[in-house]
Amino acid sequence: MRRKRSCTGSLSASVGLVSVAMVLWTALAFRAASARGGLRLGLSTSASRGARVGSSSSSSSSRCARQGQAGLHRILHAGRGGAITVPSNDVLQGPRRMTRVHSTETKEQQKPLELPTNENSPNLLRIRHTSAHVMAMAVQRLFPKAQVTIGPWIDSGFYYDFHNPEQPFQEEDLKKIKKEMEKIIKQNLPLVREEVSREEAKRRIEAINEPYKLEILDSIKTEPITIYHIGEEWWDLCAGPHVESTGKLPRNAIELQSIAGAYWRGDESREMLQRIYGTAWESKDQLKAYKDLLAEAKRRDHRVLGPKLDLFSIQEDAGGGLVFWHPKGSTMRRLIEDFWKDLHVKSGYELLYTPHVAHLDLWKTSGHFDFYKEGMFDQMDVEGQEYQIKPMNCPFHCLVYKDRLRSYRELPIRWAELGTVYRYERSGTLHGLMRVRGFTQDDAHIFCLPEQLEDELVGVLDLTESILSRFGFKNYEINLSTRPEKSVGSDDIWERAEAALKGALERKGWDYTVDEGGGAFYGPKIDLKIKDAIGRTWQCSTVQCDFNLPERFDLEYVSKESVKQRPIMVHRAIFGSIERFFGILTESTAGDFPVWLAPTQLKLLPVTEDFRSYCNEVRDKARKLGIRAEVDQSADRLGKQIRNAEMQKVPVVAVVGQKEVDGNQLAIRTRRDGDIGTYDTEQLLAELTKAIEEGAELQPSV
Repeated sequence: MRRKRSCTGSLSASVGLVSVAMVLWTALAFRAASARGGLRLGLSTSASRGARVGSSSSSSSSRCARQGQAGLHRILHAGRGGAITVPSNDVLQGPRRMTRVHSTETKEQQKPLELPTNENSPNLLRIRHTSAHVMAMAVQRLFPKAQVTIGPWIDSGFYYDFHNPEQPFQEEDLKKIKKEMEKIIKQNLPLVREEVSREEAKRRIEAINEPYKLEILDSIKTEPITIYHIGEEWWDLCAGPHVESTGKLPRNAIELQSIAGAYWRGDESREMLQRIYGTAWESKDQLKAYKDLLAEAKRRDHRVLGPKLDLFSIQEDAGGGLVFWHPKGSTMRRLIEDFWKDLHVKSGYELLYTPHVAHLDLWKTSGHFDFYKEGMFDQMDVEGQEYQIKPMNCPFHCLVYKDRLRSYRELPIRWAELGTVYRYERSGTLHGLMRVRGFTQDDAHIFCLPEQLEDELVGVLDLTESILSRFGFKNYEINLSTRPEKSVGSDDIWERAEAALKGALERKGWDYTVDEGGGAFYGPKIDLKIKDAIGRTWQCSTVQCDFNLPERFDLEYVSKESVKQRPIMVHRAIFGSIERFFGILTESTAGDFPVWLAPTQLKLLPVTEDFRSYCNEVRDKARKLGIRAEVDQSADRLGKQIRNAEMQKVPVVAVVGQKEVDGNQLAIRTRRDGDIGTYDTEQLLAELTKAIEEGAELQPSV
């Protein structure tokens, strides 16, 4: 029998590539049919469109079914998982009167398998924890000199870190390790919990020469020390939980995924280890659903779509984690920021602009230098004084508040700022727009009286809902974090603040979970996660009460009784940061942005050079109406122009030939519904303008 060893457990293709010949055929067939008449235009709200992103298109196909007896339809695979529908001539019977409708739902959403999480499935957590142990056991069977470190469960499975410098793992080793895991699972070995003293645990670890385990043992502050055994061969310092035996693991629902490097304890000065990642689920169907989700997520990766759609780039020559916004992305950012500003002003906020650097003493006063120094860039010398590029906006707002003595009559004060901040992130942690070194927070701070707090919080939640729903995000997970053991502020102010947060959530009618003791030391908070089109959740909005900064900056107001008192300060961000939210939005929509936000809303495609001047005239008219219109300036044939517009995900495309010029018309194709007919140019521009203003989508009326 082998000696015991120790270990610690602790996105469908983006666009269907139709051949140029087929696209040309489609375009010509479409023009021939649409010249006979047109379909009415309607509107579909962007929120309902957002709910359909990523689902299979049924609108065009169901329309074909209803009209099937009227004539032949040819359906070609199209970009959004939908179809290009080419109706027969007798379907389009002359120009119809245009109407406007708001459709709440025109496409069925294909509901994916709901995957469990570690939080809502204790069984899944046990499977993942035990899978980590079994993997480590399999590794040490195959690589006897490999030393184990830590191996926790994570959101999508588990990983384990190993020190194996003499025989580093290769990707091809994953198959061998998985095969050995299956042998252990088939053996149906029991997992047995044992309690030992610290001294006994140390003796056993030293006996098998596992130095990393000694460090882990030293970090465990509670006793007795618990060990989990897998049969008689292998054991682990571990608190559990686990399945009863290895045979309880669903071996067809476990996969090893990749190998990566990781520093011991995350410390760059320590040993470089090898980390093996795995995923584990309760069933084969869940594993398949997860792999489908990974494939879909890959298709939607903002790091691919951003450069592909010419929205932004990360220029390594300038340094990692710094975002360059290209003209199209800048247009979208401006629209997002303008919408954000307008809604804040309408909600009673005033906008601030503050500097990008400040004297280091400011950050010492705020406490950031003491608590967040590792996340701040180094200071710069300015005439013998130390200055700090800002990692936060809040100290600046405190200075503006303190600029003069305030009266209770002035409260609440609501100040908002799109403030760019800079934080040091290790190069290995940078990730597209999601984790960068320079980003713009949609910061706001409210200074209010204690009795105003709940109403102000309701106002924040209302504003959050209004802003997020504009972008199609309507499903939230909400967490309320309460007072931790170590905190600042009186019992009374904590109780009132927590009651106000709970009261605001209850007035909104929102379900939430409570994280007892999970608040910051300076105040309780609400965290809001949004759910995207493929079911992933993203941490987004935060509402945080703060009893610390008013004290540190000596912020005061004069009460009714002419007594100086501290205001309650509320930190609040809705997007979190413009960059991260833009990345989330790009992935949720797969780059198919709603018409109002699309960088190019209308693309005009001349069939030949003879019709370019008419396209230019229409473009100029559209631009005067505020429509972002472009003319394809290439010398490409029509089929290539259509394909390029599809690849750029332009929501509305107009094909222009002789009949369109003679009739002052446009043959329209939308990303949403494919070819929808021929329309009077003025009518189309008016309808598109209205759709943009209302945040809706163009669609054919039914």
